[in-house]
Amino acid sequence: MRSGHRLGRRFGWLWGAYGASALGTWLAFGSFELIAIRVLHAGPAEVAALASVGAAVGAAVAVPLGPWVEFRRKRRVLVAMDLVRFAALLTIPAAFALGALTFVQLLLVTVVVAAADITFRAASGAYLKTLVPAEHLLVAGARFESTAWTTTIIGPPLGGAAIGLLGPVATVVADGVSYLLSALGIRATGGQEPPPERREAGRLRASDLLDGWRYILADRTLRPLFFNTALFNGLVMAAQPLLAVLMLGGLGFTPWQYGLAFAVPSIGGLLGSRLARPLVTRFGQRQVLVGSGALRALWPLGLAFVGPGTGGLLLVMGVEFGLIFCCGVFNPVYSTYRLERTANDRVARTLTAWAVTTKGSTALLTALWGVLGAVLGPRTAIALAGVLLLATPLLLPRRAEVAAAGAEAAPAPGRV
Repeated sequence: MRSGHRLGRRFGWLWGAYGASALGTWLAFGSFELIAIRVLHAGPAEVAALASVGAAVGAAVAVPLGPWVEFRRKRRVLVAMDLVRFAALLTIPAAFALGALTFVQLLLVTVVVAAADITFRAASGAYLKTLVPAEHLLVAGARFESTAWTTTIIGPPLGGAAIGLLGPVATVVADGVSYLLSALGIRATGGQEPPPERREAGRLRASDLLDGWRYILADRTLRPLFFNTALFNGLVMAAQPLLAVLMLGGLGFTPWQYGLAFAVPSIGGLLGSRLARPLVTRFGQRQVLVGSGALRALWPLGLAFVGPGTGGLLLVMGVEFGLIFCCGVFNPVYSTYRLERTANDRVARTLTAWAVTTKGSTALLTALWGVLGAVLGPRTAIALAGVLLLATPLLLPRRAEVAAAGAEAAPAPGRV
């Protein structure tokens, strides 16, 4: 993929803003859990609540924000959500310095940040469509994806070093500052944003809350893709805490080995995102969407066979590399197809519904697999998740359906 300057200065600022916030997020990876354990002496149930309850409540809070965002200028929403996250995160070091930090505050901050994350993603998809021509959306998506995996590679090691030297609160400060930098970058994009659609009524109607889901479920290809991504992401994430228990507990891996097992395979995501556009050019969007979506489901079952020592570490790295590589190809193609398939005046509501469902299903499945891990053992629960993931390609849209949907979406001759 050639970098060039085809996407323009405004996209460059948006891309830079995304890179800053993504790096801040990965620098602070695991910092909330460490603060809860080391500073507040929280137990396993409280730490699990930070990951599941906070995200689930944040998703619920974000539900009414989708329709609200749809009728607002998206750049202003993006800047506002960055500033909300900046302010929320900085309450933690402030309270820590005053000796007033509590677990309830940590939980509330996770809720605020989760809701702002969903709202930001919904607005960013709609804003991207105003910045980038439709034929360049895949290029833009691939650049975001490659940036995401690059920050995944370098962020956790740097964050781990910062935590070791300065403590976990310092990385929360870095994460907060990254959102401030993101807000400044988005502000610098400038230009004239098309005015949003005018509402007939000034207030939000209860029926508006379900518009995103109605739109997704009525579309012949968005509907299966929606269920596929929600189930796939949920099962993959649900197995991760159990894998940590298995590797750091019974198998005796050290924390640095565990971190290495997931940092190195992230290179696969960088490679996959770089190959997404050439693969689509050669094989077509629908073949790459369905093919990479199916291939990514084959890898996680291998994690159930991890053993101790170097062999076990290499097995985890190999499985994660294959999984992340396939996701690196799939994600930009899928996000581009979703934007292309969604009407401009429905993007924010649709992406909000998508993100809320994905976060909610992930929180639910993570909690369920925690129970299964306690009853069946971590290895058996990981294997069960892997077996169920093998069935997720059945929820992908069929190639014929994607082709038919593309024909339906194509403009008639003489129409814009």
